[in-house]
Amino acid sequence: MKLAPPAAALTGAVLGLAAVTGCSATAQHAEPSGTAPVAARRTPHPSAAQPADAAAGACPTAASLPLPGDFPKSLPLPDGAVVTSVEHRAGGRLVVATVVRGGFDAALTFLQKKLPKAGYALKEGEVEEDDAESNFASATVEGRWALRKMPHCEGGVYLTYLTSAVS
Repeated sequence: MKLAPPAAALTGAVLGLAAVTGCSATAQHAEPSGTAPVAARRTPHPSAAQPADAAAGACPTAASLPLPGDFPKSLPLPDGAVVTSVEHRAGGRLVVATVVRGGFDAALTFLQKKLPKAGYALKEGEVEEDDAESNFASATVEGRWALRKMPHCEGGVYLTYLTSAVS
């Protein structure tokens, strides 16, 4: 079948764009969208040089990185959380990415119950089928958590905390 000139041009443009960007519809990322570090604004924690190993989009296969000393002591993490990256950003912000097991609903329930019990008020949040996020604050810490289901890790969920000291 011969393509009409406009269809051929569109097909060529799509294929050219795919070749230039190097993306594919099946590509998976080890971290959820929106958590990729911005190199110009980050100062990695020394332990972040070797993040916990995981196949792209799969469950972590290495031991957890240690939590940095400036991670809020009162901020709860689910049991068995695997810290996959630690990032210090401008303005005293800290990003800690983890993978937790037990499923999306269990992780969401944990955050909705344990953060208020630890003195954090939840606000401006939303829950969708495969992700959820919320701002939170205490007298000394403010931040945001985000949950994302992991597509190739049964019961695995990305939990990312972004925190900073209250000024």
